[in-house]
Amino acid sequence: MTRVAVVFTGGTISMRFDPVSGGLVPALDGAALLARTPGLERIAEVEAIDWGLIPASHLGFAQLLEIAGMVGAALERPDIDGAVLVQGTDNIEETAFALDLVLDSPKPVAVTGAMRSPADDGYDGPGNLRDAVRCAASAELRGQGVVVVLAATLHGADDVTKTHTDAYAAFQSLNLGPLGVIDGERVVVARRRSRRRHVAAERAAEPVHLFTAVLGMDGALIRHAVATGTRGLVIEATGGGNTQPDLLEAAAEAMARGVPVVLTTRCPAGRVRPRYAFPGGDATWVRAGAIMAGFLGGPKARIALALGLGAGLDDAGLRELFAD
Repeated sequence: MTRVAVVFTGGTISMRFDPVSGGLVPALDGAALLARTPGLERIAEVEAIDWGLIPASHLGFAQLLEIAGMVGAALERPDIDGAVLVQGTDNIEETAFALDLVLDSPKPVAVTGAMRSPADDGYDGPGNLRDAVRCAASAELRGQGVVVVLAATLHGADDVTKTHTDAYAAFQSLNLGPLGVIDGERVVVARRRSRRRHVAAERAAEPVHLFTAVLGMDGALIRHAVATGTRGLVIEATGGGNTQPDLLEAAAEAMARGVPVVLTTRCPAGRVRPRYAFPGGDATWVRAGAIMAGFLGGPKARIALALGLGAGLDDAGLRELFAD
């Protein structure tokens, strides 16, 4: 029978109400969550691996790479056919993409969590965990990299975005659409990923700063980040890649000092393209040497830049990493 390793890290799926703190806190380990998820034995043999019990918002790069190493070690075993990572949903779009970048295995990997806690009516944790195990056990998803599985829908890690604070269907693929759905006991793949990025990173370069351009924003924050030792910058520009001229001037100063700058859009979907040649326009960013992020939004672009720099990629290597 297919065997799936499930790494548990905490998150809403594991939380109970604590009367002392007056809110939800992580409490349920892997065994407790599996006990709340009937029907797994009909899908695959499940091996529970407890990493910890923390909110996803507390994760840093070191912890993320430790988790990735644990998942990767499981995938290397010949008796394991796929893996699931269970975590909080706050930053699944970042952690799943990081795993997608660093893991180099054709075996399916699904990341899941819950939008409701076990203390809430409509707790969705067991259903999401069942669906994720079904995806990790599916031969249809071999070679498709890391997928995010919630609300009976599977999304590619490079496109998925959390679009709502607490809706069941909070996760959407806003550029290219979901990869498929879970229809009862079937994993239905509607489209396949044409390209996966990969970077052999054992550490991340830190700090890498992410700045969102807003009305009237100048380059002061960029200059401060450079002065305090930033390793890289990601700029979420307005529209297709446009900013105030001083923001570009500050970024150009950073690039002249060897700090790589990646340009993306603050829009939830779409990509930057060199069209506008007015000062601060996207075309002037390209001419200044900024790296275009393609369809990667700000949080994912920051993950890619930090891991790319951590792997020692030069300018050409970073541009290849970001190319769509």
